[in-house]
Amino acid sequence: MKKVIGFYTGTPLILRIAIGLVIGVCLGLFAKQLAFISLFGDIFVGALKAIAPVLVFVLVISSIASAGKGIGSRFKTVVIFYLLSTFLAAVVAVIASYLFPVTLPLAEASEQSAPTGLGEVFGTLLTNMVQNPVSALINGNYVGILTWSVVLGLAFRAIAGDKTKEVLNDISAAVSKTVGFVIQLAPFGILGLVYGSVGEYGLEIFTDYGKILLVLVGCMLAVALIVDPLIVGIALKRNPYPLVLKCFKESGLTAFFTRSSAANIPVNMKLCESLGLDREYYSVSIPLGATINMDGAAITITVMSLAAAHSQGIEVNFLIAIILSFIATLGACGASGVAGGSLLLIPMACSLLGVGSDIAMQVVGVGFIIGVVQDSLETAINSSGDALFTATAEFCERIKRGEKVNFSLKSK
Repeated sequence: MKKVIGFYTGTPLILRIAIGLVIGVCLGLFAKQLAFISLFGDIFVGALKAIAPVLVFVLVISSIASAGKGIGSRFKTVVIFYLLSTFLAAVVAVIASYLFPVTLPLAEASEQSAPTGLGEVFGTLLTNMVQNPVSALINGNYVGILTWSVVLGLAFRAIAGDKTKEVLNDISAAVSKTVGFVIQLAPFGILGLVYGSVGEYGLEIFTDYGKILLVLVGCMLAVALIVDPLIVGIALKRNPYPLVLKCFKESGLTAFFTRSSAANIPVNMKLCESLGLDREYYSVSIPLGATINMDGAAITITVMSLAAAHSQGIEVNFLIAIILSFIATLGACGASGVAGGSLLLIPMACSLLGVGSDIAMQVVGVGFIIGVVQDSLETAINSSGDALFTATAEFCERIKRGEKVNFSLKSK
């Protein structure tokens, strides 16, 4: 048994995931009666979602309590990267929607409720910040988890002795080790997730609503492969693609199948560790990115709301479209870090364009139909960007201090 486990863990994780992906597609197409296989995916995502809040809570407290000087400037830099990237993603979506206007065959109106404006989004954000910390952990409210972990971390930093800080570090190391065990199950989890999606929708999902899906995918790939690398390249004055591709391969691939930025936090933590980043920094910036770094969400909100306007024959001038980009950026920052979290913010953006709520909710319904591809790629862009800009911000600080930065990006 030890030899089997050793062979399994010794095989590169990406290769194991690829094998699980292929098996999942084949079983989804030709063995639909084996419904129990989808349980592997449910268990894997459930385990990630269960451990991720605890991981964030413990790591942030430990990191802030033990943090050295000079961390603040890196946080400022990474937040700028997060917001700039999200805004540029919305602008790309506006341009693509003008170049390739899409109208939608709208279905019946949905009964789901959605935020009616930015005031409601920010009201919810502030309310979540002060939610009971135990409830925040149970419900996966990362805004609340971050708020209370920062407060407790600062309190420990002010009053705790070295021994207490060592205990906090040991607890965080134990939780991180537990996460490592869960990540080893990723190939089985992805096998189950792919089996469920292919078994339910088949391959037809790639042709239904093909035009809007192509616009969304094109925008997301443009941001991931052109816009974000451009930001990184200008910041580091180096070839950004080794870092971009590594983040997309090791973070984006897993996020594509879990469809949850929150569930992918442990994966990003492990990636940052392999890049040799400062743990007390990335243990805060990664969960922060899962909350406010939402390139894919901004693209979804912008493209879908403009498609709704086009479908209703509403002309949107360029000035309103730029305002829409700001709205989409701010709204995306309040999007939930779970599957489909950005879709319910579409009506908020539609209200700016004069699209009624009934029509807007029909567009939300379309979003859920194409979500097998759209939401998967959206999450991959969002989550890989968290690690990408976290690494970029730290490398920028190292370069400013005159330190040598290892750009070979080989895992430790």
